[in-house]
Amino acid sequence: MEDDAPFDRASRRTAAIEWWTRLDCRASTPQEREAFVLWLTRDPANREAFEKVCRIWGELEGLRPLIGEFEVRPPRRPRHARVTVGLAALAFALLSYVFFDDAWILLWAQARTGVAETRVLQLTDGSRIELGPRSAISLDFGQGKRNVTLLKGEAWFDVAPDGNRPFSVLVARGSVTALGTSFDISTAGERTEVTVAEHQVRVMAGGPAIIVDEGEQSAFGPDVPAVGPYRVQVDHVTAWRRGKLIFDDRPLAEVVSILRHYMRGYILILDPSIRERRVSGVFDAAEPMAAISAIEKALSLRALDLGYLVVLTG
Repeated sequence: MEDDAPFDRASRRTAAIEWWTRLDCRASTPQEREAFVLWLTRDPANREAFEKVCRIWGELEGLRPLIGEFEVRPPRRPRHARVTVGLAALAFALLSYVFFDDAWILLWAQARTGVAETRVLQLTDGSRIELGPRSAISLDFGQGKRNVTLLKGEAWFDVAPDGNRPFSVLVARGSVTALGTSFDISTAGERTEVTVAEHQVRVMAGGPAIIVDEGEQSAFGPDVPAVGPYRVQVDHVTAWRRGKLIFDDRPLAEVVSILRHYMRGYILILDPSIRERRVSGVFDAAEPMAAISAIEKALSLRALDLGYLVVLTG
């Protein structure tokens, strides 16, 4: 799908930032270097994103051997100084990346929300959309169609019936068509989740159509077609509408992706070995740093708070 491009750019930028920081801030292992090479060579756009990060931070010459010869040659300065400079540069680059991210959102979006902000939209057909924090949509309503594109974030949909115009939500690598009234769509990282509160939806994503019934959820990702529906606690999934965040055995990487919507700044997982650690708990959406602190203690992690940046390590 041509419309995938903005979604792909956002996730690729995040990966490039994390790779640069991981390689610059500490000595890398052979396994990490191998994983980096695989990521870098998988897609020419990955190399382009990584080089852009290097240019932003003024480190292109120091890291050029890493790109060309797949060898890690740390910059010639003490390790503690490298960490300090690398993290300071990271904060600057993240500000730049947030700006560029907002730029394409502004070009595409007809409605959007900021950090920790929600917004209710009443559409001309009688349908209602509630946007979660850091979310954006565009609308394409016309004769014979009602299309909404979820560009970023999460949204709740209450769909007004119209037998002549199906209501469809387009997301990265897939689409969701309402066969009833109420459902939630969340994009966290590269994973998209579709949760149905009333009636049914039809999910199309890289495989045969999946019908998701009331009280069920389906999910898909870049290399994973929509999976068969499974039961979930809809009240837990949609707790964000009540100012709460409820995680039921979710990977840390997904939890971090969601918490980013509620805080000004960036949360970076520096140690890839902790990304899949499981998180369960109920948190106040208005207190994201309290959630990070609780997760830090529960998983025996270390959270380094640098103001605009929080770095999580094992």
